[in-house]
Amino acid sequence: MIESVVDILVSNGTVLTMNAAGDIIPNAAVAIKGDRIAAVGPMKDFAVCRASRTIDAQGGIILPGLVNTHTHAAMTCFRGLADDLPLMTWLNDHIFPAEARLTPEMVYAGTLLACAEMILSGTTCFCDMYLFEAQAARAAKEAKIRAVVGEVLYDFPSPGYGPLEKGFEYTEALMDAHQNDPLITIAVEPHSTYLCAPALLQKAADLALRRHAPLVIHLSETQSELETIQQRYGKSPVAHLAGLGVLSPNLVACHCVAISDADIELIRRHGVKVSHNPESNMKLASGIAPVSGLMRKGICVGLGTDGCASNNNLDMFLEMDTAAKLHKVATLDPTVMSAPDTLRMATIDGARCLGLDKKIGSLEPGKLADLIIIDTAKPHLTPMYDPISHLVYAVNGADVQTVLINGRIVMENRRLLTLDVDAVLKTMRDIARTIAEN
Repeated sequence: MIESVVDILVSNGTVLTMNAAGDIIPNAAVAIKGDRIAAVGPMKDFAVCRASRTIDAQGGIILPGLVNTHTHAAMTCFRGLADDLPLMTWLNDHIFPAEARLTPEMVYAGTLLACAEMILSGTTCFCDMYLFEAQAARAAKEAKIRAVVGEVLYDFPSPGYGPLEKGFEYTEALMDAHQNDPLITIAVEPHSTYLCAPALLQKAADLALRRHAPLVIHLSETQSELETIQQRYGKSPVAHLAGLGVLSPNLVACHCVAISDADIELIRRHGVKVSHNPESNMKLASGIAPVSGLMRKGICVGLGTDGCASNNNLDMFLEMDTAAKLHKVATLDPTVMSAPDTLRMATIDGARCLGLDKKIGSLEPGKLADLIIIDTAKPHLTPMYDPISHLVYAVNGADVQTVLINGRIVMENRRLLTLDVDAVLKTMRDIARTIAEN
């Protein structure tokens, strides 16, 4: 039964629930009480409902906020700094030297900029791997966006925490500081098999298991990585992690480009989740992940943008469009990566990747109220025969009109309510001048 009094009623739109049945409800509404969805249904069902605040979707699309399963938010600092290079050249000759000069203040400012960009383009939850992640969490809290954050762990000393043992202390301190946080989840995040020794990977996996946290890693991103790990350990990166006991249902494996059928079977058997980052993989010429093969095996695949230095944007609508088309041309099969499959990757399956699918990713009573409204009264969105087709192939981030996260309106009519965007932009321009001078 629909409650008679609610806090917010989002009305007069086509609701894409993204629930298990894939229900689409025309001329519908979503009622919100506190931080949760109280009801979803046709407008006629809300005739006796009274709301403190009503938001008119004006015939647009109401759907769950998008979930970006892999990014490095503060790399907005380096957007366009080093383009058109192979991954290892890009990393070793440009990104790592630039990151060595990062400060906590730069990470905070860069993450604020990323949060603004993501909210403005419809992302309500992101998974971040970077340095000085206490500052990333601080920025996400200020922007009022949901985030899974974790300090990147390497074999070598980090600009963020110093020697490796301090990295685990830093991670646990983050976990303690954000226990029961309504917006922030802390993950354990070893960088990769090629920058992390076996003992580090096992310690990271043990910590994630003990603290019931997500475990996030770059995995089999390139053919070069595959060859390096085969030479070093005699196994593929996926098989290497399997041998170490690291593969598990809480593992988010980012990229998974250079993987074999045997690797896919290991991923399936251990319930590993995969974050697909097509635009970054394309720009760095890393290759094309066999996503259609992963999905045929029932493996959960979410979508991510990667960082702004290798993409160079955080617009998940553009990422969906790229993902759907890339795999059609790669397989010469127009039926793969259908629009519904792709939208699930950016919503409920993205939430499932991060272990948050019981809380977000679909519009259902009892779930947290993370939702967005798309303004469809535009030439490039007219006519609209199929809202899912539009979301994947025609909508872009600038079409997002209003965003709610955790039951709070964080953007309305394209105006960001939680951040001073002009101040954020000015700070980043000042930082960019410093980076360019070094």
